[in-house]
Amino acid sequence: MGVKVSVIVNVHNPGNTADACIRSALDQTLPAHDYEVIFVDDGSTDGIGERLDTIAAVRDNARTLHLPHTGSPMRGRNVGLAAAAGEYVFFLDPGDRLEKDALARMYERAVETDADVLVGRLVRDQGTPTTAFQRSTARADILRDRLLTLLVPEQLYRRAFLEEHELGYSVPGGRLAEQAFALRAFLQAKVITVLAEHVCCHLGERPATEEDPRAIVKELRALLDDVDRFMDAGRQRDRMYAHWLRYALLRPLMTAKFADSSVDRGMHFRAVQELVAERFPESLDSYLPVQLRAVAAYVRTGRLDQIVLMASSSRRAGLRSDLTEVRWDAHVLVLGMTVEVMSGDGTPDRYRVDGDRLHWIPPRSLGARSLTDDVTDITEAVDRAKVELYIRHTDTGVVHFLPLTQHVEQIKEGRRRVRIQIKAETRIDVTSVAFGRPLRPGQWELHIRMFSGANQAKSRVSRPEGPLNCLGVLAQRPRTRLVVPCWSDNGELGLAVEPRSFTESIALVSPGVEVKQVDGHAYVVLPVPYVPPSGGPPLELVLRSTGRRVREISAPALVEAGVPGVLAGQLVAKVPVKRMLPGPDRLGPGGWLSSLRSSDEEIGLRFALEMRRGRIATRPTTAVNPGRRSPLGRDTVLHRIGRRLPGARHLVRLARAGKHRYLKD
Repeated sequence: MGVKVSVIVNVHNPGNTADACIRSALDQTLPAHDYEVIFVDDGSTDGIGERLDTIAAVRDNARTLHLPHTGSPMRGRNVGLAAAAGEYVFFLDPGDRLEKDALARMYERAVETDADVLVGRLVRDQGTPTTAFQRSTARADILRDRLLTLLVPEQLYRRAFLEEHELGYSVPGGRLAEQAFALRAFLQAKVITVLAEHVCCHLGERPATEEDPRAIVKELRALLDDVDRFMDAGRQRDRMYAHWLRYALLRPLMTAKFADSSVDRGMHFRAVQELVAERFPESLDSYLPVQLRAVAAYVRTGRLDQIVLMASSSRRAGLRSDLTEVRWDAHVLVLGMTVEVMSGDGTPDRYRVDGDRLHWIPPRSLGARSLTDDVTDITEAVDRAKVELYIRHTDTGVVHFLPLTQHVEQIKEGRRRVRIQIKAETRIDVTSVAFGRPLRPGQWELHIRMFSGANQAKSRVSRPEGPLNCLGVLAQRPRTRLVVPCWSDNGELGLAVEPRSFTESIALVSPGVEVKQVDGHAYVVLPVPYVPPSGGPPLELVLRSTGRRVREISAPALVEAGVPGVLAGQLVAKVPVKRMLPGPDRLGPGGWLSSLRSSDEEIGLRFALEMRRGRIATRPTTAVNPGRRSPLGRDTVLHRIGRRLPGARHLVRLARAGKHRYLKD
């Protein structure tokens, strides 16, 4: 049998950033004789070409092709495609990384569904995920399944399909020309398959490039010609046109880069205005959110000044989400929240009531009469308003979308003003939320976003007034695992799945600390999310002063019973207090960092103590690793002398930095 998959990697002076990509492409579970890796060197001068030649010399399934420098990956991809022998081809950028079983899974699913194009689950370490991966789809639709958000090279294409339709990348070409290749493939493919339940590729950061707005408009015009060629006139084509109007033309006008630049802003605006008048009739504006309808109206009337004012005024607008309920229903975590759009001045957006219609109120700098009621009417949009909720693994970037029930509420403020809030509830089944499988161990962030306005509004669920119910739950599938809702260092809600130790589970919920002063002692009370049957190992609360002379106090910490249904237990440490000067084993004036020590480890806690005028207060802080406080943080005689020598701290930092300057193989 011949080669199943050809992986094409175009590189140009990647340095060490391509190491993970090269290793992941060569280290696949698919047998080596079933796939090949074609490296296309675009005139690199950093030695990567020689390195790739060495790899190809010792691996039968690797080849290296050398090209003179073109400055664009497009030609390299075309050359790699012409040289490929695989039944399917997969394009990979040097900053990307394949999962170990990615090629095997994608090829198996592509053969099973007879796909011309297969889109395996893509993950970005940063940025917002795409909802196209909410579920796997054997026969995906471009618009229904939101494939227009997946116009990237990292997809599996049937090579015979590409050759039959003579598909290749435009040379030279920019971002839109790259997307046009994927769009043409989507428009002509008989079967497009989405593989969502397994992560296939981690996308790296793309290098920032400056593109001429006139070149962007030219590429968009060619892309629209492709849409006209393969789609009949009608609602579906109008929706696709509206997508490009929104993302390629109007949204860039609302960026800080456009608002702050005065050199090329006029040329950019005229190029957009010309294409809008030529290809985008006013009837398409009904598919846009209200802010972009206003931008489109200003483009058509030539009001560049109003667009700049609008971009500046909406720069700080965003989304606010407040937690209203958190409880466990067996192993299902139930979260209730309120979501509201915030204006640029930090206050909730308000809307004008006109009979039975609602209207968006433009920023004051634009003037209330600068837009017609047809543009500002949001009555139907309010009824369709919705948010999306997802969790993201902090280490891998893997995202899972959560089920959400929601409804819109209008809050009256005066006779002719209302606020709009979305009340939402999600039920997170920690045993099956990951496509029928349990969540993997680690920290999971909770994100919420709304598709509205000039930009995609995204937020984290913020901390409410009062302590969080930090009761943990033991999920029984596939084995007994502890799951703890907790706050991040920035006060944002997340989930900790299977903490590594009893000590770490307490550290996760340590922002809920309380301190009481009684009879010359401070009682430090920490919530405990789960108490093992044994009661847990012996623990000590460790406090270290933040002054020039580091002092350390430790006190035994004992587990006590908590409040049934609210708190599994609490950890209490009794610390002696001295009101004036700190003495041995006594808490004195100043700041004190906290940690929890067991016989096996010491973990920093997320709070610090401040003692002023005999009173003790707590403040949130990031967890500090007790073993890495400072280059001269230890409190011996030599260290106290060293702290007083001029430049001693700086020399120690340089010496320690030099030890780790170079990466080791």
